Amino acid sequence: MNENLYSRNRIYITPQEQETIKNYPILLAGCGIGSNIAECALRLGFENITIIDGDHVEKSNLNRQNYVINNIGHEKVNSIKERLLSINPNAQIKIYNQFINSENINEFLKDCKIAVNALDFDSDIPLLFDVKCQSLSIPVLHPYNLGWASLVAIIAPQGQNFLSLQTNKEKINEIIIVEYFINILKENGTPMEWLENIVEKYLQEDASLPPPQLSVGSWLVAAICSNILFRIATGKDVKIFPEFYYLGTAEN
Repeated sequence: MNENLYSRNRIYITPQEQETIKNYPILLAGCGIGSNIAECALRLGFENITIIDGDHVEKSNLNRQNYVINNIGHEKVNSIKERLLSINPNAQIKIYNQFINSENINEFLKDCKIAVNALDFDSDIPLLFDVKCQSLSIPVLHPYNLGWASLVAIIAPQGQNFLSLQTNKEKINEIIIVEYFINILKENGTPMEWLENIVEKYLQEDASLPPPQLSVGSWLVAAICSNILFRIATGKDVKIFPEFYYLGTAEN
């Protein structure tokens, strides 16, 4: 058998599809959970990847993000680029060690065909990112680490976005988005009481604490996103928001 980097992808992925995704430009906005998605997508065959993040690796990242102890204190984008090139040195990995803002967002979007929005909701930038992508006909993936489970929503160019969830009382954030999907699951007859309990306990914590997350959720998200990236790049149907992808393990 002719062995190459993707020879074990055979049957699942045709040679034509493998060539398509190799050159298909994807953008990862945010290099936390985006670091896991980057590796899974690369191993699947996406070799044209742009990653943007101005953050540095911290020890608390190591429970779920794709970094090692020697990366602590270093730029996230440089660390993940080094890892990706250690897997495939021929890949085209472009990095930008900066945060996305209203002034630079258009520059980053001009060459990509799919974007992954893994930005923190500590400003309106994640929502602006979606709106800009929609104006440029770029589908956007929103990944969420739910600990023992994962969730991904796709904002389509002509579809709804998360602004539809906004009320006069509250601005959109990760909790509001997750609570929306919890309610949809409940309405569909698949209530997630364990997840409701997690959200309730988190809201009772100190407001300055970041949400709890597990490695399980990060890698489940990476798997879902990689499949979605493949399906979009090869012209297959996907579920778009307000529909979504949910994948859970043996929940507690």
